Order: sequence, then C-alpha cells, then structure tokens
Amino acid sequence: MGSEAEKKYADFQELVKRTVYLDNLSNLVTDSVIRTAFEQYGTVTSIHFIPNYIDPIYNGMCALVVMESAKQAKNILNLLSSYPFMMSGMPRPVRGRPAEPEMFEDRPPKPGRKIQLFWMDPKDPDFEVAEKLKHLARKHIAEESFLQKQKQRELEEDLSKQQAETLKGHYKKFELMDSVLNEGTSKRLAKHYGVNINDDKGI
Repeated sequence: MGSEAEKKYADFQELVKRTVYLDNLSNLVTDSVIRTAFEQYGTVTSIHFIPNYIDPIYNGMCALVVMESAKQAKNILNLLSSYPFMMSGMPRPVRGRPAEPEMFEDRPPKPGRKIQLFWMDPKDPDFEVAEKLKHLARKHIAEESFLQKQKQRELEEDLSKQQAETLKGHYKKFELMDSVLNEGTSKRLAKHYGVNINDDKGI
C-alpha cells in the first residue's frame, strides 16, 4: 500500500514538472487558442482553467497547461520570460511560471505526511506568535500583489511604447511610398527600367 502511494505521488511530481501555470490571460482565451500557441514548441496533453492562486484580487483567467515533457515546459517558461507573448487580447502579455503542487485540486497526499489542524486557545503560550505570523503573511500577500501590479503596468507601458514606435515606422514607410507615387518618381523609374506598375494588367 505504501509503495503504491509513493508511486502515485512520484507520478504527480513528474506531472507538476511538465506543467506551466499561466495568468494574466484575456477572457477571450480558449483551450484551442492555448493549444495553437504552445504546440509550436511541444505537445500539449491537457489544459485546465483554474482560479488565480498568485493574486486572488486580480480576476483575470489562469490555466495549468500540461506538456508532454518537463523540457518542453521549461522551454515555454524561458520563452514567456524573455518575450512578450500575446493571446487573444493585445496588448496583454501572458505571464508564465512553474506550476506548484498546491495548484492541483486532485493532488494526492504526500506519503508519510501527517498534518494536524486545530484552533489555538488565546491562553496558549504560542498564540501571540501565531497571531503575528498571520498578520505578517497577510502583509506579504498585499506587498506581493502590489509589486506584481506595478511590474505588469510597467510591462504594458513598455509594450505600448514599442507598438507605437512600430506603428510610426510603418506610417513613415507608407507616407514615403505615397509621396514617391504622387510626385511621379516611380513612373519615371518604371519607364526607365521598362517595368509596368499599373494595377490594370491590360494597360
């Protein structure tokens, strides 16, 4: 019985290593959208949309994406950390991080692990320490949430600037092409080199 539980937990740990946790997903993202995006880099075996465990205040979608191998999952995480990755809702970069066992609702119990839960009596000598730890944990969650939102804002601002610069570059190119066509330079060059630039092939 013990060996069976250990094997089951070992298989679960391997599953965790093959899984990528995604957040900051657009509400338009579906199972097929994620598969199409990630199967450029490996084989997706399953996708589960879950609550946001990292930042519960944020109501965006999250997902656990299980890849065929741990190496494929690692490659995707490297990609997401290096480049803004968009899915159905630009400019909203998808964020990825390694999955954690606690994110799986159907996770098996760890063999040999015994957890005791009980309410502490205010008269208990450790009650004050436990109370301080509780408040400290809440403070850390609030600080992490603030830092994540700040980082996300900065990332989206940078991305917005990049897109604006790209748009300006495209506009300048089209503006230049338009001016060349209007002033007749293109027609003179076409005539010189014997090239037909008319839209109508019959002309």
